[in-house]
Amino acid sequence: MRRPRLRPRLRSLPVNSLIPNMLTVISLCAGLTAIRFSLTGHWEMAVLAIVFAGVMDGLDGRLARLLKGVTRFGAELDSLADFLSFGVAPVFVLYEWSLSDLSGMAGMGWIAVLAYTVCCALRLARFNTMQDHTQQQPGWTLNFFTGVPAPAAAGLALLPMFGSFQAPVMETVLRSPYLLAPWVMLIAALMVSRVPTLSFKRMRIQREYVLPLLLVVGVGVAALTSYPWVTLMVAAVAYAASMPMTAVRYMQLKDRYEAQAVPAAQPAVPAMEPAAATPAFPPGEGHPTQLH
Repeated sequence: MRRPRLRPRLRSLPVNSLIPNMLTVISLCAGLTAIRFSLTGHWEMAVLAIVFAGVMDGLDGRLARLLKGVTRFGAELDSLADFLSFGVAPVFVLYEWSLSDLSGMAGMGWIAVLAYTVCCALRLARFNTMQDHTQQQPGWTLNFFTGVPAPAAAGLALLPMFGSFQAPVMETVLRSPYLLAPWVMLIAALMVSRVPTLSFKRMRIQREYVLPLLLVVGVGVAALTSYPWVTLMVAAVAYAASMPMTAVRYMQLKDRYEAQAVPAAQPAVPAMEPAAATPAFPPGEGHPTQLH
C-alpha cells in the first residue's frame, strides 16, 4: 500500500518581518484612495492621502532595517507602491484639478501626465538597478540620490495645490493649466536627471545634534497638524532650495575622492640601482685585499 505524500510544511515568518510590508500596502492603498477623492472633487483629502502615503513610505524602509526584515519581496513591493502613490496618483489629481482644462490644447495636459508617470517609472527602475551595485560605489555616495526621488517629486508637483489651499485668492493663478503643465514636466525631468539630491537613509547624526533634531521634528509635526498647507509649502520650497547646495557638496566630495584615488592608481616608480661604492682606500695604498 502506497503511503500518502506529505506536503512540504510552509515555513513560518516572524511578525516583525511583515510589519514593513504592511506599511507599504497601507501606502499603496492611500495612493489609490487619493485617486478616488479626486474623482469626487475632494481635493484636500486627495492631497492629504498622498502625504500620508509619503509618511508610510518613509517608515517602511527604516522599520525593515531596524527589525532586520529587509527582503527582496519587500523591495519590489515598495517600488510598485511608490509608482502608484507618487507616480500615478499625484498627476491624476492634478489632471482632474487643472490639467484637463487646457482649452484647445487638452492633449497637452495629458502629455504632461504621461511624461511624469513614465519618468517616475524610469527613475524607480534605475534606482532598483543601482541598488545591486552599491557595494562597488564609494561610501560617501550613499548619502545622495541620483535625481529627485519619487516621494519628493510628488511633493514638488503638488506645491501649487498647497499654495491654493493656503491662499484661495491665488487659486486662479496657481490652478492655471498653462503654468501647471510646464511645472509638471520640469519635475518629471528632474526625476530622470543626474542631479544629486540628499538621501537621509544612511545619514548619521552627531550626538550633540540629536536633541535639537528631535526638537525640530516635534515642532514640524505640531506645525503640520496645525498649519498643514503652510508647513508642506515650506518643506517643498526648502527641499527645492537645497538642491543647488547639495549638488555643490556632491562635486566637492567627488573631487576630493578623485584626488585621493589618483596617487593610488599611479604605477610605482622603479627603484634606482645603488651606485657602486667608492673604495675607502685608493688602489695600492693599504687596501685590505692587497698582499704585502
